[in-house]
Formats: sequence, structure tokens, C-alpha cells
Amino acid sequence: MQLSIIIVNYNVKYFLEQCLYSVEAACEKLQAEIIVVDNASSDGSVEYLEPKFPRVKFIKNEVNPGFAKANNTGLSIAAGDTILFLNPDTILAENTIAGCLDFFEQYADAGAVGVRLIDGGGNFLPESKRAFPSVMASFFKLSGMASLFPRSAIFNQYALGNVDEDAIAEVDVLVGAFLMAPKKILLELTGFDENYFMYGEDIDLSYRIQRAGYKNFYLGNNAVIHFKGESTQKDKPAYRKNFYEAMKIFVDKHYPKTSSVFLKAAISLGSFISSFKSRTVSSKQTTTNVNFILAGDDTDARSAENILSKLDYQFQKINSLKDLDTTSNLKPQTSNLIFCTGQLSYAECISFVQKNKNKFDYYWHAGGSGSIASSRAGNATGKIYHV
Repeated sequence: MQLSIIIVNYNVKYFLEQCLYSVEAACEKLQAEIIVVDNASSDGSVEYLEPKFPRVKFIKNEVNPGFAKANNTGLSIAAGDTILFLNPDTILAENTIAGCLDFFEQYADAGAVGVRLIDGGGNFLPESKRAFPSVMASFFKLSGMASLFPRSAIFNQYALGNVDEDAIAEVDVLVGAFLMAPKKILLELTGFDENYFMYGEDIDLSYRIQRAGYKNFYLGNNAVIHFKGESTQKDKPAYRKNFYEAMKIFVDKHYPKTSSVFLKAAISLGSFISSFKSRTVSSKQTTTNVNFILAGDDTDARSAENILSKLDYQFQKINSLKDLDTTSNLKPQTSNLIFCTGQLSYAECISFVQKNKNKFDYYWHAGGSGSIASSRAGNATGKIYHV
């Protein structure tokens, strides 16, 4: 088998529903399996999704063992020669996976590949490509120098500011939201380090892949929607605690004691500063008097209409995204665009989001699915309409 896709889920069943439809479309011409490891969700994720996706293998954990251990559980039963670790709040284009597999065919020394992640509004997510933590990189980030000079190789070391967003480049760290690697390498390294409950495990794995003599590559020509924040809820204090504790585990494990003292001090300072930063925790959208543009085939659009039927809403229907440029009677207040995928491809929708960054609030609805999902940015809770 070519590929095993491992997705760890925790209480995001509607985002996972839309994700799985896109993954199945991306695997249509591949020999691939999809494994969902559910970490004791309380929202009925498995009960809701299992009947809808009979070809997906669901593993239901009775307790939440953490992200790293859940991924290793999936890895232990995976049959594919290549493994893709994928977050449940992502949307893939039809050619996303094939493009990454082709890259491995061309570069024998590739140990892992990642892609260009963008949020629900089309904004680039800088964690897509990173350097390993260092004292100077941490200082420049905390001091605000990285924000002042975002393209600098010196002041924005950690986010590799000198590497273009759409570049293909060797990097240190790939994000666990989309990380593809040969199974033989992952088994050689015994998968993720299970000492990490959540966060940091991707940095650790990227580090060990390099130490084993392989290279990590960032494919900036391959874009994936990552709603970000849906499966992690970064506004919560638990996020800060888990993240900074993970960084300390990494530093203690891989750095000499002399340098780790200073780096852990910088990490602690970062944790203190971030605790004062406020974040938006909910969307300001309402469920009444909402205007939508439904883009897609008539059948897929009617599927979305059925979900919206309980709302006081108005909508306009277009068959092609090109119609948004040529239709003059679209109401100015209509800022909600629903991609009704099916005849409308994921690739053209993702391309539209990139070209029209933040122009609309973008929603996703796979024809026949039971939900419509949106999340504009990582610092806001997403919006869901469902049957």
C-alpha cells in the first residue's frame, strides 16, 4: 500500500467530517488507507462519522492519551509505505498528497515533507516552516524584533523569515498538522516521543529525523487549509502550559545543560508574557439575517440549503467561482461564501481563498455532508451549521 493517513481527533466531528471528504478526494487515485484515532471525544465523533465513512478505520480510545501516543497507535497498525500525520481541522486539494509522494520519489534523502498551511481566511501560517529553538531566536521573537523584520534570516530565525512562503526548501522543523514521512524511517525512530502530551512532538521528531541523516523539506507550492485552533483551542491557559512544558522537555532532551539553562529561561519568560495576551474566543457571526453565496453544483448547493433551512437567511447561487467576478448583482453585505464541493474541486476553492485573502468568510460543505464549517483565523472559535 502506498500511504496511510493518520488523523487524531478530539471533539471536532464536523471539521473532521469536511476534512475526510477532502482526504478521500485526494486519495481517489492512490492506494491509501485512512485511520482516525479518537481521543475519548465527548461529542459523539465516532458514532456520527463511522456510518458516513465505511472505508475509514476508526480507533476509539476510552481515555485521552495525548497527541503523540494516539499517532503512534495509528502508526502501529498502518499498512502504508508512507505515513501522513494530519490534523482533523484541515482541507486538502485533490493533488496535495500526490504532489508530496512525487517529491519523495525525486529526493531519496527526504526524511519528511510538509506543506504551506493557510488559515481559513487564506493567511499564511508561519509555523509551516521553522528552525529549531535557540536563545537568540527566542530573544528576537519575545522582543518583537521578529515581527518588525519578518523577512530577516537573523531577527526572524525561528519562523525562517528568509524562506519565501511559496518556496521549496530544506528546513529544520515541520508542523505536525501535516507531516509526511516514510514508514521505515518512523519505525526506525520509534515514532513520536510519547513524553509529549501535546505540542513539541513535531519539533522533536523533526530533530531526530535530521540526526538520523535525513532532510526535512517544506513544499511551499502545495497549500492546505488549516483552520487552526479548532482542535487545540489556543485561547485556553492549558494550551500555554502544555506548549511551554513541551519546549522544556525538548531542550532538556536535546541541548547541552549550559545552553539549556538560558533557553529554558527564555521559554519561561515567553510563557509569562503570553499569559497577558488576550485572544478572541468566539466568532461574531450570528445565526439570523445571514446572507450567503452558495458556490457549486445545484445538487451540492441544495444539500447546503437543507442545513441552512432552519435559519433566517438569504442566499445567492453561483455555479462557478468565476461568476464572482462577473456577477454584478451580488449584494455588498454578502460576505459569507460557502464552497459546495463535489463538482466544485477543492483545488480551485483553495486557490480562490489564497487569491482573495479575507475577502469573504469562507465556509466548506461537501455535497451530502451533514455540516457546514468555517473558521477564519486561529484566534477565533469556528462557526458550524449542521443538521
